Amino acid sequence: MTTLEQFLARAEAVLARVEELLPPATTSENIDWDSPTSAFRWRKKNGRGLLVPIAHISPISLVDLFYVERQKALLEQNTRQFLQGKPANNVLLTGARGTGKSSLVRACLNEFSSQGLRLIEVDKDDLIDLEEISILTSKRPERFIIYCDDLSFDEGDSSYKALKVALDGSVAAQPDNILIYATSNRRHLLPEKMSDNEGYSHDANGDLHPSETVEEKISFSDRFGLWLSFYPYSQDEYLFITAHWLRSLGCSEDQIAQSRDESLQWALHRGSRSGRTAWQFARDYAGRVL
Repeated sequence: MTTLEQFLARAEAVLARVEELLPPATTSENIDWDSPTSAFRWRKKNGRGLLVPIAHISPISLVDLFYVERQKALLEQNTRQFLQGKPANNVLLTGARGTGKSSLVRACLNEFSSQGLRLIEVDKDDLIDLEEISILTSKRPERFIIYCDDLSFDEGDSSYKALKVALDGSVAAQPDNILIYATSNRRHLLPEKMSDNEGYSHDANGDLHPSETVEEKISFSDRFGLWLSFYPYSQDEYLFITAHWLRSLGCSEDQIAQSRDESLQWALHRGSRSGRTAWQFARDYAGRVL
């Protein structure tokens, strides 16, 4: 045996040992579709993707969400159309932090999971695996929401290109049993710079024409068929939401009334009157007074 042959034989032996350490390739057959959960998380382990069941899902329901009636009605209707096999859109939920974007998606899952809705949470860095996820789920009878939370991209991000193709940029059509729901604090998902405005041009009639850079950033978010915008709450709205959560945690009406000043100070220190801030204060206050 020559030196080269010895080297190749040793290399094959090493590779065989490495393969034994790797998890088996994920197929539709080795996923626990009968798990009692309605949500999964796509995770990478040793370079291979896995669909991991999420054991504990937030119990939030649609009735727990206030002052987002229009957004709630539109997302609920879009999801219902999807479950009925009717045309439905990919959805981009944008707005200030803590205003209910993620909560609305989770509430929709809880509302429709008994009708076959399933959710797969995918991190931004794993969006390049969307095609693989589509292959795993395309033959299943369930309807899947691919969920990307707090989505934003930097210039030249490879996951940005993968999502762009998955939304509406490939010869292959998006499977009928998959929709993409994404939340972001950025309306156009990409960073906007002052230098982008320098590319605008004017024609002889004074019409303003955006640069190719601006067009590119706008065109990406345009690939989501439904946009839902969320806004900060007023003081009265914040107090109402805080009272709702305190009531749900078992506080009396007297305790809720006495919490008013503390809840406003809490929001002031956090710099945000949001639903998330209200929930966090309610947990802190109820834990102290009950």
